[in-house]
Amino acid sequence: MITCIGAGPGHLDFLTRGGADLIAGADVVAGFDAVVDVVRPLLTTQTVVTMGYRDQVEKLAGVAALHHAGKRCVVVFMGDVHFSGFQFLERVETACGHPVHTLPGISSAQVLASRARVCFDETTFLTFHRRGDMAPFKAHLRDVLAAGRNAIVIPRPWDFMPGDVAAFLLGRGVSSAHRAEVWENLTRAEATWTGTLGELEGRTFSDMSILLIRALRPMPTGLEGEI
Repeated sequence: MITCIGAGPGHLDFLTRGGADLIAGADVVAGFDAVVDVVRPLLTTQTVVTMGYRDQVEKLAGVAALHHAGKRCVVVFMGDVHFSGFQFLERVETACGHPVHTLPGISSAQVLASRARVCFDETTFLTFHRRGDMAPFKAHLRDVLAAGRNAIVIPRPWDFMPGDVAAFLLGRGVSSAHRAEVWENLTRAEATWTGTLGELEGRTFSDMSILLIRALRPMPTGLEGEI
């Protein structure tokens, strides 16, 4: 069996019990260096395979060979597999030659929604942490804000960071008055930076940033008028 597991946004407190059990019971644990480091306290005798962007295809081929040899393999993803890991998931399945099991995790978007007190039925999540043409996703972000929804955005290092997101939106006629928050450490109680979309343009942040852009006007709660 090979399983892809969402390991949470960077702390074992956000790893599910099921995910921890599968990692602890695996023969092989693989993933990007930073993600494997998160789950390293759970590792004992497992074979550990770490990788980076440049050697991921080669390393995943090795993991697939161990899987086909009968080893219990786990590939760990930052956050949740289904939020911004689909390209990596496709690489895992290409290496294995078949679909694999996935176990969801807690994503940085979920933690941000909790910290910032926004609900997902009024909010759209978009990730730019991907390769390929981003134009459709950029247009979707503009349309989300035009529709009066909040947007949680994972930027792309280093060519579409929070300041670049603001510049793009302002250049497409989005109001500079939107309130915005940038979070770089979701274990803290407050955002790294808060201000308006207009004030965000040109500011720089780390590659661990996640961005919240609030709707200009909160949606009705449905409870207006209740005593």
